[in-house]
This record gives sequence, structure tokens and C-alpha cells, in this order.
Amino acid sequence: MANRNYPLYETTVFEDFRIMTENVAKKFPDRVAISYKNNPKDAETIKVTYLEARDRIRNMGTGLISMGCRDKHIALIGESSYDWICSYFCLMSIGSVVVPIDKDLPVDDIIGILDSGECEFAVYSHAIESKIESLKDKAPTMKAWICMGEPNMDGALKLSDIVASGGERFAEGDNSYYDYEIDRERLATIVFTSGTTGKGKGVMLSQTNIVSDMTQGMYLFDITPKTLNVLPPHHTFGSTVNFVGHYSQGSEIYISSGLKHIVNELKEQQPTHLVLVPLFVETLYKKIWSSAQKSGKANALRSMIKISNLLRKFGIDLRRTLFKSVLEAFGGKLEMIICGGAALNQDIIDTFEAIGITILNGYGITECSPLISCNRNKYQKKGSVGTPIIGSKVKIKDPDENGEGEICVKGPNVMLGYYKDPEATARAFDEDGFFRTGDYGKLDEEGWIYITGRLKNIIILSNGKNVYPEELENEISRIYGVSEAVVYAGESEVQKNKEVIVAEIYPEFEALKESGIEDVETYFNEEIKKINSRMVSYKAIKMVRIRNEEFKKNTSRKILRFAIDKNID
Repeated sequence: MANRNYPLYETTVFEDFRIMTENVAKKFPDRVAISYKNNPKDAETIKVTYLEARDRIRNMGTGLISMGCRDKHIALIGESSYDWICSYFCLMSIGSVVVPIDKDLPVDDIIGILDSGECEFAVYSHAIESKIESLKDKAPTMKAWICMGEPNMDGALKLSDIVASGGERFAEGDNSYYDYEIDRERLATIVFTSGTTGKGKGVMLSQTNIVSDMTQGMYLFDITPKTLNVLPPHHTFGSTVNFVGHYSQGSEIYISSGLKHIVNELKEQQPTHLVLVPLFVETLYKKIWSSAQKSGKANALRSMIKISNLLRKFGIDLRRTLFKSVLEAFGGKLEMIICGGAALNQDIIDTFEAIGITILNGYGITECSPLISCNRNKYQKKGSVGTPIIGSKVKIKDPDENGEGEICVKGPNVMLGYYKDPEATARAFDEDGFFRTGDYGKLDEEGWIYITGRLKNIIILSNGKNVYPEELENEISRIYGVSEAVVYAGESEVQKNKEVIVAEIYPEFEALKESGIEDVETYFNEEIKKINSRMVSYKAIKMVRIRNEEFKKNTSRKILRFAIDKNID
């Protein structure tokens, strides 16, 4: 759909994290800010208002200031939780430099980040205390370990005790939390990227970077009253879009108890929108068709989609009625999914739109805090990742004859640089001060962004032709029975030293078996031939490899390309 005059939405403008928490506490004091369950089996959902959250953040800040945490680098390690969010907002508000760390990293990697990030304090989840205990003696620069829960580790402090102490100090006139003048331009957080092609780097972001990304980005979205958080908090998509963006707008954030509970949580909590990466959306899409297939209603569902789409052309929208049983699997109130992090097949977007759930496909990268662009609720273009957020400039560097080149971004949301790595920082910016994303794509005449592929993944053939594996992977993902697929260059089995394009596929073995497909390899070879017939000759996939286990991924659920064994036996 396209509507060039589609208006911007109202948004809450704020200059820093402390102002953000104060604003919403005044505007929506009794509205639920964060909800969660201590145990997924509990009947009761704990609900925290914006005023209660503000008080906890302020008291925590007062307590941490008295411990000497101001201006210090502080690690934040754990799963998404009420305490994680409060700690993140609080540390920003008192002038600490927050270093979010993936709780699932190996011990040596966590030690490496603590050292590289020059951390002196750490706030950690009780769920990973055994891991913390195994590494604490290997991090001699650490002054204190603070547990979000009841600590068992010798010497560990209890976060709730610090909050209580801070509350007493504030009541007695300690105004240190409010007296501090926040420098919004200086370093506020170091986000160590997980990387899919190798070792990550420490991205330096200021409060201005994050705040501008959300205040300018939220003009594009019509945020609904309640979301369900499933994204990891250490990643900027989770911490910035899901937490900062939604908290600042007064939207309730329900914190999921984990992936295995999402199906029940959707039904019970009835979120009105979600923020997801493509893998989650693909999983939900497959469940829709798997359920329809098992119940024998797949053909009926396809027919209803065609009828519904036809009716909508005449202004008749019956989606909430026609697809009520499908929508009830998502709680019955889901209206929208904001999706980013990787390419999403247009067929999936169209299917969700057809049943009444709008997918807003967007584009972001950690170095841009992370949001760069997004489609809008009622203003979208197929195949595009949307228009740039307000205040951000996007250009295509060295475009080819098709207008494709490296996507470059300039604006207040672009990082300060890479921590302690001036050479990498210099390489990341061009001569005009634009950040080089490493993504290839193009802009149309109205400034909409279309992504072709990742520069690091590009396959350059011996004839000089460029092949973007993401384009082929997108086509392969449409084949029935594909769970995951990665395309890369390999050596021909027939002609040694000749490079060929390889498609490595992890199938949905169970689904294929249910459909009577026993010879998986032959089936996929035939399907790949169909794709090749639609492609120019140099993009033809010459080899198909079937794998028996899913690809290794980082905690953002992105496939680690560098970990794939590309040796052709």
C-alpha cells in the first residue's frame, strides 16, 4: 500500500534517560509499564506502574551513586527482566557507561568483554550466578558484583538492598540522582556486537544517539498499548526499540519467560503488537500453515485469503472475523509486528497482512542505535525496508549501473566510533562523514531503501560478476520444507579449482515426511533447478548440500556464516 501524504504520528520527545522516566511517570503514573511472572506457571502476572518503576530507578541510582558507580564502566549481564530494565535506565541516568553482555557467552568471552570494556562493577542475573562465580577471580579489576536476586556467591551484593538504601537516602534529602547534569553527547554505552562473520567490536553510543533514534524513529510507528518482549536485552534492537521506544511512549511491556513459553504467553497476555527478528516471524508463519495442514484446512485458508483480499479492494475488511481462529493463536488482539535484523520474505509479510496482522519491515544496525528505516502502518512498499527516520540521511556509495552500492548513513543516531579502535572507526566512515553500513542496496526516487545483500557475504565470481547470497536464500526459503538455508561459494566437485555457488539447506524433515517426500536430496535438487530457470546463468546454484542440524547462531538468532564448514568432500 502507498500513501505519500500519510501523516507522522505523535511521539514523546525527551532528551535523556532520566527525563524519559520522569516524563512517563508524570504523564501515566498509574498505567502499567512492565509486567512479568516470577514463574511462568504462576497464575498471577506482576504489574509495575510507571510511577513505581520511576521510584525504583531513582532509588537504585541514589544507592549506586553512594557506592561510587557514577562515571564508571558497569557490566549488565542477564536475561530480560524488570531489574535489567531498571538497571539499564538507572545506570544511564547516573552517568555510568553501561556495557551490556550476552549472558550466554562462554566464560572466557565474558572475561574478555569485562577487560576490553574496562568494567569495574557488574550487575548480574541470579540465573547465571554459577557462571559469574567461575569467572570472578579472573577479573581482578572488578570492585563489586551486584546480584539481581538473592546472592549465594561470597562477597556479592544484593541489588534490592542497594535500592532500599538509596530510597532511605533520598527520603533523608540525598538529591544526588537529580543534581547530576547528564552530558548527552559523551559515551553512555559500549555494545559489543556478536558478529556473524567474525569477532565483534565495541560500538560506542551516546544518550543522544539512542534518544534521537527513538524520538525521531517513533514518528513512523503507531504503537499499540501492549507488547510482549522476546528479544535479548544486550542487543540494541531489544534495549532501544523494545525497551526505550516503548517505555517512552507509555506502552506496556510484558517480559516473556522464554521461547518455550511464547505460545501460551501470546494467548494469555494478548499483546497488540510484537517486536521480532525474522526467524521468530518465520516460525510463527510456519506454525500457521502447519496447523492448517494438520487440521486439513490449508486449502480452505488459501481460499479465504483470496476472498478476503478481493473484498478489501472494495473497502470491505472482514479479516478479524474470517481469520478469528487463526488470530486466537496469537491472543486474538495482535495487530502488528515490527520486524528487523535481517531480510524477511515478502510472501510472509503478505500472508500476515491478509489475515489481519501488519508487518512493518525495517532496517537497522547496532552502529546506528540501531534503527535506520522502517515501513509504516499504512504506507509500505513491497520489498523495501522503508524510509529513513527523521533527521537521518542515507546515500548509496559508488552505485553501479543498477543504482546499487553500499548503503551509508549520517545522522544523530550514528555511533561515536569503536571503543579503543581508531583504525576500525576511520574505516567505518567515508570522506563525507557517512557511516558505511557494509550493506549493499539502492534507493528509489522517493528515498525508499531496498537491501540487496551484505558486503562481507558477497560472492565475486571469476568473471567479475557479483552474486548476493541473500537474494538466492530468499528464493530458497520459499521452497516447501526449507527450515534454513545459506548460500556461499565452494569448489566444484567436477572441475577442481572452479568456484561454484553452493546452497546448504537444513530441511524440515518432519514436514517433508508428512507430505510423503522421502528422498530429500532429490527433492531439493529439483526445486533448485526451478529457481535456476528464473535466474540469470551466472547466479545458478550448482551444488546442494543437505545438513542434519540447524546452523550455529548468535543469541540474536542470526546464522554465523563464518562457522559454516564450506569444505566440499
